Amino acid sequence: MKDNLSAYNANDYDNHINSVLPYYQEFHAQIIDLVQVLNINNMQWLDTGCGTGNLAEKIIKNFANINLTLCDPSEKMLAIAKQKLSKYHNLKFINISTQDMQFENEFNLITAVQAHHYLTMKDRIKATQNCYQALKKNGIYITFENIKLSSDSSDRIAQKRYENFLKSNGKTQDEIIAHLSRRNHEVFPITIEQHIKLLKNCSFKTVDILWTSYWQAGFFAVK
Repeated sequence: MKDNLSAYNANDYDNHINSVLPYYQEFHAQIIDLVQVLNINNMQWLDTGCGTGNLAEKIIKNFANINLTLCDPSEKMLAIAKQKLSKYHNLKFINISTQDMQFENEFNLITAVQAHHYLTMKDRIKATQNCYQALKKNGIYITFENIKLSSDSSDRIAQKRYENFLKSNGKTQDEIIAHLSRRNHEVFPITIEQHIKLLKNCSFKTVDILWTSYWQAGFFAVK
């Protein structure tokens, strides 16, 4: 039995993530680049769905005087993050999913990377509402997710590109089929238009696309 909702158990996650998720490192680079121009003082940052702490490690290395809260529904993922970040201070770890959070006006920044595409639309709405509630006024929410393209024909083209990505990273045909079979069964991507509508419906005053590829997109929204 898997110990989290990703394709790999927590102990194997870091060994595989770059070979199964296109542009994974680019997600983090875009987030760091955006936050660097914001010049936020006394930064209170929540990374929800933090996984094994890969983004958190980059946050800590790039920003001084930061208080970082890490949330994840997987105890084992969170345990690895704790171990990975054990030499750092001003960190808080909470074993909780985004849709169960109850923070209110606490954070300047919230990130959610590949965290909510596992959710039903009802839970995705709740998770996004909770992120809005957890932000201070003018706080920034940044999320990266797998997406669905706006037509079935376009989505099939994107699928072929993903298959080629997996092949180029040495995945067998059985592994490729296993990854593709998760879509719309274990992960539930929505279109860019649906993402934007969701964020606006959750009362964010500005919503914009930060970055996009053929099957992933990043968004930032201001409370």
